[in-house]
Amino acid sequence: MNAAIIRQLWSIVEESSDKTVMSLNDSDLVNQLLHKLQARQYLSAEDWYVMSAYLSSRTLLIREIAQSQ
Repeated sequence: MNAAIIRQLWSIVEESSDKTVMSLNDSDLVNQLLHKLQARQYLSAEDWYVMSAYLSSRTLLIREIAQSQ
């Protein structure tokens, strides 16, 4: 996992609608964010797995960021 991918990921999180983020369950939220990231930058299978685990452990933070915007 490199810094450029993480920066893009958090940029996507900040751009996401709070209604969308709050309406999805954790699994769907992680998948949606991963697909948006994949649309911007190629993710290998290993990157996908690592980013999925990374996002899964941060869903509460993602929701808090969405609510604060």
